[in-house]
Amino acid sequence: MVVHSQTLRASASEVHAMIEGAARHGTTMKVEGNYVDSHGQTEIGFGVTRLLGFDLLPRIKQINKVKLYRVESGEGDLYARLTPAMTRPISWDLIEQNYDQMIKYATAIKQGTAATEAILRRFTDSASHPTYQAMLEVGRAQKAIFVARYLRLRELQREIQEGLNVVESSNGANSVIFYGKGGDIATNRREELEMTVLCLRILQAALVCINTLMLQDVLADPAMAKLLKPADRRGLTPLFWQHVQPYGEVRLDVAKRLPLGENTGPVQTGDQA
Repeated sequence: MVVHSQTLRASASEVHAMIEGAARHGTTMKVEGNYVDSHGQTEIGFGVTRLLGFDLLPRIKQINKVKLYRVESGEGDLYARLTPAMTRPISWDLIEQNYDQMIKYATAIKQGTAATEAILRRFTDSASHPTYQAMLEVGRAQKAIFVARYLRLRELQREIQEGLNVVESSNGANSVIFYGKGGDIATNRREELEMTVLCLRILQAALVCINTLMLQDVLADPAMAKLLKPADRRGLTPLFWQHVQPYGEVRLDVAKRLPLGENTGPVQTGDQA
């Protein structure tokens, strides 16, 4: 389910959009990790997410070319077989010297007193800023930890792949629902953009609600329950749209209800749609 959306400038960084969505999604959910593709991660992204207390979990393109930062200097013989993949050590002194300032900026992002885009743009304009350099060092350390975990843990690779597949499935559903004018929002007015996306979210939520009730009916059938193996159940998702017909005439009879949820107990309440 889409729980947060935001309007971005065409030239805006996807890193700040990722951080904004994870920090201010408007729910009681506690974000522990955020799945992104290669374009959604940078060293500064790793640094800021670490300071905010959640993991950045990217699917990095050409991960074989990523360099690992050393913990300390003089470790050339410690990881002899990893020498081609190793680079300089992390500057821990720089992190220590700017720790308070980094926490100040991270708190401003978390509390909403400063926009992530404004902070990152300020740092980008002054790349030599010591606090920015310290955040980069934190990001480099965190990225090295992530790459080591990613290459070692097949479970983490699958988790990230499955998480991104959910996002792609959500985007696929949106492209079917929002089919008019080639799926493009034909306006540059901020109010109309936001209204269009909010309506799209309502439609997707309605689709997920109906699909969930349909799945519950199927699972309530003892014969079907026996056919579904654990792997089949893990593959169940309410984000499917093959039964949606966006074109043509739709006749709606508001005096009738869909026969869904009749055999699943609590779901047949009067406020279900």
